[in-house]
Amino acid sequence: MGDQLQAKLTKELLASVLKEQHEAFMVRDRGVKREVLDQLSDIVQTPQIAVITGLRRVGKSTLLAQIANKYLKNEFYFVNFEDERLLNFQVKDFDLLHETLISLFGEKKTFLFDEIQNVPEWERFVRRLHDQGYKFIVTGSNASLLSQELGTRLTGRSIRVELFPFSFAEFLEFKQVEIPSLKVLITKQRGNLRKFANDYIVSGGIPDALKYPELAIHKTLYDDVLYRDIATRYKLDNVKSLKELAFYLVSNTSSLVSFNKLKDLLKLGSVNTVKSYVDYLESSWLFFVLNKYAYSVKEQQIAAKKIYSIDTGLASSVGFSFSGNIGKLIENMVFLHLRRKHHNMYYYKTSQDYEVDFFLQEGFKIQVVPLYEWLLGA
Repeated sequence: MGDQLQAKLTKELLASVLKEQHEAFMVRDRGVKREVLDQLSDIVQTPQIAVITGLRRVGKSTLLAQIANKYLKNEFYFVNFEDERLLNFQVKDFDLLHETLISLFGEKKTFLFDEIQNVPEWERFVRRLHDQGYKFIVTGSNASLLSQELGTRLTGRSIRVELFPFSFAEFLEFKQVEIPSLKVLITKQRGNLRKFANDYIVSGGIPDALKYPELAIHKTLYDDVLYRDIATRYKLDNVKSLKELAFYLVSNTSSLVSFNKLKDLLKLGSVNTVKSYVDYLESSWLFFVLNKYAYSVKEQQIAAKKIYSIDTGLASSVGFSFSGNIGKLIENMVFLHLRRKHHNMYYYKTSQDYEVDFFLQEGFKIQVVPLYEWLLGA
C-alpha cells in the first residue's frame, strides 16, 4: 500500500478514533472519588507534566475523568493509546494527531494521554509542546514511566503521582457504607467496620475485581503484567522462571526473602538474574521491596528483603493460600496504608534480633487503635 494512501487512511482513522474516544470519555462512569484527586489541584494548575503511574486496572483512566470533570471542564484533548487501532502509532504521528484534534475540537491547551507508554519516544513530542506552553497529564503502567528514567528524558519538567488500589475509605465508599465519626462509634457501627475491614483484607482494592467478583480479574491482571509488561518489554527467554519467581513472592507476601536463596531454590543461575527479575516485578507495580534499615549501604544491599504485594486481594487470589495467611495479609495492608504517604520506609532489626516491621525515617507517631480506625486515618 502506498505511503499517500496509508497517510490518508491514517488521518481518517485518527479522526474517527479520536471522536469516538472523546464521546466515550465524556460520559464515562467516574466511580469512587479518589483521595488523590484533591491533592492534584496544585499540580493541575502548574506547568509541570503530571505523570500518573500505577498498576494496570487501578483506575488511572477513571482518575483522568475525575480530573477533567473537576478541574478542566471541556478544555482538554483526550487520547487513549491502549486502543488497538492506534497500535502502530509512532512519535512522528504526533503532529498529525495534534492537527486532527484541533480540526475536531478546536484549540485546547491541555492534553490527557492515557497509557502513553505504548508510544516509543513519546516524550519528544510532549517536551516540545510543553516548552511552547501546553499542559500534559499522562498515565502509564510500566517501568518506562518510573521517575528515574522519566526524569532523565524530561529533565525536571515532570511530577509523579502514584495511584494505588482503593484505600479502606475508598473501599467503604465503593460499598456505599457511610463512614461514621470515629469519636462517637456505637457498638453496631464498630461491628460493621470490623466486618468490612475483614472483607477488605481478603478482597483488596482493585476496582474491577470488586465490581465484577464473578470474573477472574486478579488472574488476568497478574498474567497481563507478567507477559505484556515484563516478558515482552524486556524480551525475556525464560518466562517460566519469571512465573515461578512471581508465584513464590506473591505466596510469601510480608516475608523476608534472600536473593541468594531464591537463586538456588528456583535455579536462576545468578543473584543478578534474581535481582533483575525482582526489579522488573517491582517496576511493573506487582510488588514492593523493603530494605533493612542499616547505617551501611553495603549491609542494606546484602541483607534479606521484605516483599509486599500491591494488593491483598491479588495476593489472596493468585498466591498459595493457607489459614495462616491472614496475619501476613494484615501486615501487607498496613504496609500499603503507610506506603501511600511515605516513601522512605524500611524494616529494622535490633541487636537482639527483634524485628520492627516498618521503620520510617521521617518519624511516625505510634498509636494503639483498632485496625479499622487506623486505616481510616485515626
